[in-house]
Amino acid sequence: MIVRHPDAPEWGLGQVQSRIGDRITVNFAEAGKRVIDSRRVALELVDMNTE
Repeated sequence: MIVRHPDAPEWGLGQVQSRIGDRITVNFAEAGKRVIDSRRVALELVDMNTE
């Protein structure tokens, strides 16, 4: 799944690596691996057909 962080567009697109509970690990093109708390951040799903 490819996502974008709404508050950090400079991180670029990210690929979801795993989800455990509310913690989502995403590997972003420009920021590397980040663990996101889904209770605080609603990642935006990217439709690669329209990018």
